[in-house]
Amino acid sequence: MHPTSQIVVLDAGGQYCHLIARKVRDLGVYAEVRPSETPAAELAGARGLIISGGPSSVYDPGSPSVDPGIFSGGQAVLGICYGQQVMAHLLGGEVQRGEKGEYGMAVLELEASEDPLFAGLEGRQQIWMNHRDVVGALPEGFKLVGRTATCGVAAIAAPARRLYAVQFHPEVVHTARGREYLSNFVFRVCQCRQDWDARERVAGIEREIRECAGARNVFFFVSGGVDSTVAFALTRRALGAERVRGVYVDTGLMREGETGFVRQMEGVAVEEASGQFLAALAGVTDPEQKRHIIGEEFVRVEERVIEARHLLDEQWILGQGTIYPDTIESGGTDKAAVIKTHHNRVAGIRKLIETSRIVEPLKSLYKDEVREVGRQLELPEALLDRHPFPGPGLAIRCLCSRAEAPVEAGADGWILPVRSVGVQGDARSYAAVLAIQPDAGGGLAQARERATELVNRLRGVNRVVAAVALRRPLPEMGVRPCSLTPARLALLRRADALVRRISQEAGYDRSVWQFPVILIPLGTAQAPESVVLRPVDSVDGMTAQSSPMDPVLLEHLSAELMALENVAGVFYDLTHKPPGTIEWE
Repeated sequence: MHPTSQIVVLDAGGQYCHLIARKVRDLGVYAEVRPSETPAAELAGARGLIISGGPSSVYDPGSPSVDPGIFSGGQAVLGICYGQQVMAHLLGGEVQRGEKGEYGMAVLELEASEDPLFAGLEGRQQIWMNHRDVVGALPEGFKLVGRTATCGVAAIAAPARRLYAVQFHPEVVHTARGREYLSNFVFRVCQCRQDWDARERVAGIEREIRECAGARNVFFFVSGGVDSTVAFALTRRALGAERVRGVYVDTGLMREGETGFVRQMEGVAVEEASGQFLAALAGVTDPEQKRHIIGEEFVRVEERVIEARHLLDEQWILGQGTIYPDTIESGGTDKAAVIKTHHNRVAGIRKLIETSRIVEPLKSLYKDEVREVGRQLELPEALLDRHPFPGPGLAIRCLCSRAEAPVEAGADGWILPVRSVGVQGDARSYAAVLAIQPDAGGGLAQARERATELVNRLRGVNRVVAAVALRRPLPEMGVRPCSLTPARLALLRRADALVRRISQEAGYDRSVWQFPVILIPLGTAQAPESVVLRPVDSVDGMTAQSSPMDPVLLEHLSAELMALENVAGVFYDLTHKPPGTIEWE
């Protein structure tokens, strides 16, 4: 254990596990992550323990657990989400399946309490939920402190034993007072002292780069995005520019203007490979298969570049701009579920990791932390403020279909015959999309509130969109068999460029964290495609809120998109993360 680890986060496989440790470090206290089953004796030196969330049910065979000894050793323990459930289960309470899930925003009713964890936090407040199971009966000696409309046991405490638990996630930015909960636990309950300065991060990462590289040089496959560019610049600073080279692979899946932007970067060469990627993706419709193919084709290009440039002969290793969400969503920790496989975590890349032939300077950081590192490196704000763009590019924003299918009427809207990837209860879902018509009076704001309720209540749906503009009524529309083609990618590229230009002119791009534009094969024989707008607000990409848009701007965007050839409709994604992912695939 790190000699100054005052807080240890026990990893039960939650998507936000490392985010908990990072939020504690943001408070100035060092924290580390350990496997949930770590014996109590090995944790005795920590002032406090936090049990993370996770995708399992406490009753599942082989589900994560903790050493029950941590509850009787006098240490402070905080359970979060699954952590609350495992604490209740091991101490004699009951955990059961909830009548419906609770994903995204909720309102907590917290009773007034003199307990140090909840001091000064009573009343109604916005929190962030991601669960289906609930605590049905409290363990002996615990008291109920908070509830929501859906979850009767949202916060519990046994102060005399220094045991606390919450069903919600205080570590995510969308829990309005989450920092106060963690601060109360770290300082009021655990009596920790500040011993960590995050501003020392750059010097520490540079040391790690030099230790990892040794006498070897590093080559990067850069995308021009924030992550790869910061990692590239950081490695050049750590090792010297002469020891670091960069190659940009033009996959044919990039946005308009991307390749020209990257050509301006010092030390980066361009490798043309669009034909290779499009040929490999021809006829493929499954999103995970698309991601795997793109990742493996990247490896093939890398191998070709390595051989052509004799990089192995010169003792080079691979550098990547991998950040922590890439790792955790790819199932990168012991108990984590695979939400979607990122191109920098496919089999070929994992082999390089296993043979110590890769350096990933940013692998434990989140997007906002990467931007802060970039500022310390004095990189241009125009680069650091760029919206995130996925490594697989437009391929995962261009949905495909294996079969023809009609739109189906449901009790609450229209079930679109397309599926998208979501994250519900820390596990991957691949489910249908529900389309609703916004009410004339309430508009998208009211529809967004309704969307949260619908996803929580309806099984088999993980995303809700609002129909903004339609060429034909939804019952007359359907999906046709299709895959990635140059023509479909060209249409998406035009739509994306149009949305980016208008958003920038209106200043809207500065008010959102990311604005994916999605193409779905929904329409008619004459106009077979629809466009989905997906503006979101986030800090680190692990959670996100669907962002509102001025009605005048939305009308302008919709009119311009509907003027494009082959576009039958424009939809607005109302779904938060969770239950939807930011990208659709």
